[in-house]
Amino acid sequence: MKRILTLLMALISIFSMKAQQQNPPVKVAVIGLTHTHVHWILGREDRGDIELVGIVESNRDLAERYTQQHGLSMDMVYPTMEALMQNVQPEAVTAFGTIYDHLEVVEFFAPRGIHVMVEKPLAVSLDHARKMQALARKHNIHLLTNYETTWYGSNLKAWQMVHQDNMIGDIRKIVVHDGHPGPKEIGVNEEFLEWLTDPRFNGAGALTDFGCYGANLATWLMKGEKPQSVFAMTATNKPDIYPKVDDEATIVLQYPKTQVIIQASWNWPVSRKDMEVYGVTGQIFADNGSTLRYRLGDNAEEKKLTNLKKESPNDDPFTLLAAVVRGEITPQEADLSALENNMVVMEILDAAMRSAKSGKLVRLKQ
Repeated sequence: MKRILTLLMALISIFSMKAQQQNPPVKVAVIGLTHTHVHWILGREDRGDIELVGIVESNRDLAERYTQQHGLSMDMVYPTMEALMQNVQPEAVTAFGTIYDHLEVVEFFAPRGIHVMVEKPLAVSLDHARKMQALARKHNIHLLTNYETTWYGSNLKAWQMVHQDNMIGDIRKIVVHDGHPGPKEIGVNEEFLEWLTDPRFNGAGALTDFGCYGANLATWLMKGEKPQSVFAMTATNKPDIYPKVDDEATIVLQYPKTQVIIQASWNWPVSRKDMEVYGVTGQIFADNGSTLRYRLGDNAEEKKLTNLKKESPNDDPFTLLAAVVRGEITPQEADLSALENNMVVMEILDAAMRSAKSGKLVRLKQ
């Protein structure tokens, strides 16, 4: 019996080693450290799906602070993308610099056949986004966009209730709230604050920083459909803190039978990322990442679902990236991370900025 158990253990070990050999972790490099969402990957628990092989950051002081914080070696930090490629060969990169830098990252890595994931939004402008899209298609790479709300179990459950279970009928209105008291007020570091409040590097202020979430979720819920028109109003309520950009934005999207209201703010008293979906026969409120409330009609009792989670590989941006690189998942056009969805997002943000500037409604080409 003991010999049989020993043999079984040996066989399990062999099969485990073969599985690891067949699916080694995807080699990933981080490009830029000035977006503080980078802590997501630097401090990530090792799930065996990715291997961090390098970091590109020209600000050595910033790199030293972050590598020390996360127990990483400065030996893996390179001052340029060229220096990185002379030393390591990543299969994919994640961009955590300014939004303006996203185009340069794609311009450098796409011709080398290296896949790219950028932090939201996809690009600083629609012009940059179109150039990035063309490069991704030409060189046959995946170009994904990461949003925190993509990994919310509550949002997935709302989508399923709408599209799989048909619980509330056709969507008539979506309201999305995203924001916080302000980047300076919540204490973001100097390197992040410097470009986040500069329209050249961020595109706008709260409009792009938080408006992109609602545009992304609306495009997903509307199955990739573009709105017919976009109207936006912006304001700078704290010009002493944010003299160059808006800190308040409301964007209204009109579809044939659906209206979407996106409220993006650096003025909320508390941080929030929540969504309301109203159908013909019911309503769904995704209060946070794991809690959802719904009510099916005037006389129905409100019900609450808690501890909602997504399953791997759709529960984490870097697990998803690895699965896409390995060909285990093929992104669909309306998917939250997909390039096609985020090209629509960029059209919406572009139209919103033009509308806010002109005070007029902007119609999108269908």
